[in-house]
Amino acid sequence: MELSSPRFKSVAVTAGLSFWFFIIISVSGMFSFEIILIFIGSVFAITQIFSSKISKGLDIFAIINTKIFLGALFIFVISIYGILFRILRIDLFRLKKQNHTYWLDMEYDAPYRMNKQY
Repeated sequence: MELSSPRFKSVAVTAGLSFWFFIIISVSGMFSFEIILIFIGSVFAITQIFSSKISKGLDIFAIINTKIFLGALFIFVISIYGILFRILRIDLFRLKKQNHTYWLDMEYDAPYRMNKQY
């Protein structure tokens, strides 16, 4: 972000602030399109007007926002995989033998079941 133009930084910061504002007003139950459009328009206008003066601050906010967003996304994706693997009874490390697992057990697949590919 340090090499980006101040105008682009203001667009990125507006998108980040709008994302967090959307989450906050959705959770609090006050969501309406009018509120979010007014917020996006005002933040966009303010950051575009003062973009050259607050360029360093926009850069810092964009970096912090990216770290928070990617951290939350990483935690969410790992959690979803953990929940799905638990539901499907997939043991990635194959630590224990299970009768109801989706992993193939190669010990019981006899060589006579394998066919030639030609």
